[in-house]
Amino acid sequence: MVLHLGLKPVKRPVSLSIAGSDSGGGAGIQADLITFARLGSVGTTVITCITAQNLDGVTAIHPVPPADIAAQIDAIFLGFPVGGVKTGMLYSRAIIDTVGEALEKNVITRLVVDPVMVATSGARLLAEDAIAGYAERIFPWAYVMTPNLDEASVLLGRPIRDAGDMPDAARDLGQRHKCAVLLKGGHLEGAQLVDVLWDKESIHRWTGSRVMGVGTHGTGCMLSAALTARLSFGDPLVEACLRAREYVEHVLLNCTEIADGRRIPGLAVTESGPIRPRRTVE
Repeated sequence: MVLHLGLKPVKRPVSLSIAGSDSGGGAGIQADLITFARLGSVGTTVITCITAQNLDGVTAIHPVPPADIAAQIDAIFLGFPVGGVKTGMLYSRAIIDTVGEALEKNVITRLVVDPVMVATSGARLLAEDAIAGYAERIFPWAYVMTPNLDEASVLLGRPIRDAGDMPDAARDLGQRHKCAVLLKGGHLEGAQLVDVLWDKESIHRWTGSRVMGVGTHGTGCMLSAALTARLSFGDPLVEACLRAREYVEHVLLNCTEIADGRRIPGLAVTESGPIRPRRTVE
């Protein structure tokens, strides 16, 4: 007997993460897929590196051969109507060149570039000779990039000392690479957090309170993945950035405690709804 329930399929956009695999599950491809699913976008992946890591650090990195990365990208674009793309850990110049060729070949209008350079634990996730590759092969296709303060300092060649430096840094970085920039202030000291968006026309600033006592491993991946998911739904950039930031804040506020007592970003988001951070526009 065949049951006809009369249910109409739900149409959802497709998001793609081009990033590394985190064996600990808290960052990289794993965090991206969870984020896509929570926000209602269909998740697809291209794995660039296999890492051996946990909450304490990275112990090994195995880059995927560029030909295999190219094959993964071709398979996704042949088989799915991709609406949003993010890049995470690219690691080497060879991988950056491979991904750059794919970006040039495929029509990608909303690319989120998270220029991953160093893990929260301090492990280096980008080869020194690969930094220039971002500017040459990846940033020209970016819709928005999401560097933290350390990454932005490297890309600009100057230190970003405090929240007062952030608007100029985001604007300068965006004008240099002709894309929007969401500059993350999680590395600032103090109880207040500041994130700054340069949308190619004006500066938007979000402030909020730091969530204390919760590990931040993977939060950068979650933010860029949430931004990608919201862009895949067609959200305007400012709204997508705001909702992505709210998502990460909500995950931190609803943390999970594992068996050894450490508190990590929550594996399930409650229905209470995120707290909307305050925004000012300059």
